[in-house]
Amino acid sequence: MANTYRNITVEGCHRFGGFTFIELLATIVLIGIIMPVAMRSIGLCTRLGGHSRRQIEAASLARTKLTELTSSQDWKTSEKRGDFGSDWPGYQWTAAVSNWTDSVVSQLDLTVTWQSQGQERSLTLSTLVYPEDD
Repeated sequence: MANTYRNITVEGCHRFGGFTFIELLATIVLIGIIMPVAMRSIGLCTRLGGHSRRQIEAASLARTKLTELTSSQDWKTSEKRGDFGSDWPGYQWTAAVSNWTDSVVSQLDLTVTWQSQGQERSLTLSTLVYPEDD
């Protein structure tokens, strides 16, 4: 009787104590299929996050420069291009003034350009300006 109890206990441990070779092989194959897809998704999210960050920075820089040009009236006479100095390397700006539908008001477009992933990207902000007589 003791011998029978011992055999059942030993067999029970072997039966429920680990994974079979087929289960391990199936797990490895499943991981091999899922990992490349997951890594590609993580890489895509990282690139999109970087692109969004650069676009937000460009919009902020464009808004600041557009405000500076309109408040100081420099859009009439000063340089219409430049960069943002050593604080913001890689970003350049260009301003253009054009006629609007009303002949008294002009449209000021400020475009910020930068390089991202080997391509030139740009963002343009526009405002209407009224040339005051000095």
